[in-house]
Amino acid sequence: MNKILITGSSGQIGSELVGLLRSKYGNDQVVALDNRKSGDAEVVDVTDVDALGEVFNKHSIGTVYHLAGLLSATGEKNPSLAWNVNLNGLKNILDLSLAHKADKVFWPSSIAAFGPSTQKKMAPQDARTNPSTMYGVTKVAGELLCDYYHTRYGLDVRSVRYPGLISHATEPGGGTTDYAVTMFYEALQKRRYTCFVKPTTVLPMMYMDDAIRATLGIMDADADRIKVHTSYNLAGLSFSAEELAAAIGRRLSGFMCEYAPDFRQQIADSWPESIDDHQARADWGWKPKYDLDALVDTMLSALSKKLHIPLV
Repeated sequence: MNKILITGSSGQIGSELVGLLRSKYGNDQVVALDNRKSGDAEVVDVTDVDALGEVFNKHSIGTVYHLAGLLSATGEKNPSLAWNVNLNGLKNILDLSLAHKADKVFWPSSIAAFGPSTQKKMAPQDARTNPSTMYGVTKVAGELLCDYYHTRYGLDVRSVRYPGLISHATEPGGGTTDYAVTMFYEALQKRRYTCFVKPTTVLPMMYMDDAIRATLGIMDADADRIKVHTSYNLAGLSFSAEELAAAIGRRLSGFMCEYAPDFRQQIADSWPESIDDHQARADWGWKPKYDLDALVDTMLSALSKKLHIPLV
């Protein structure tokens, strides 16, 4: 059996996906890869095609979850690095997957592919993509690159546009939507949080369990059910910063949220408030499970145990 490679294995998605796939297929069948030492991960920079090729040769890789990348706010601080890691890293993975006859490749796009001209409410699958960040530019270019490799070479590449992802397993990773994750930590540790977006800012979000289910769902689907070879819209729920703060405040006495928007507000303002994902639902059966109350209850319970802070 060919092995599964997960790049960005210590990141928000990768850290959970590695454990889940190893429990399903066995530790030896899932190869973790990251650009820093983390557990038994292969330490490789995805922009180093030769080192990456050695991993493909060593482990007989057949399926790839390519998750390594720089997020929106981090990418704006170093646009050249974001381009190199996000786009050249993706091309390296696609070229090696093609050369090694990999069965399937998963690569995540993002709501960052959208931009100021995108319809704000229920952004459609074929919405205009005119991003205002380098992160978003790399996602649009990456979507086109994935479609090209499918059309030109027949490579089975699958992708979803993730909303903002909320998880208790890893620390915030430099994304604009990470205000939501940080709010949970600060609420428990300090009972106070200064939010870097306005209270009325509404963005599409998703609890990590739903994101993992979507990732595995699209990868498990029969190839003839995958009709979109750029990237599928994916929706979970949408809420404002003040709605999240109120939901946390109803469960944590004394929690106060203040607002001091910074450069990330402009990024948030360029994205839609909600996403139309009817095509993912129709083509491969996608459906989210978590609403806001379930998300808040789950996050607070998990972080209370992780941080050893009682919920009072």
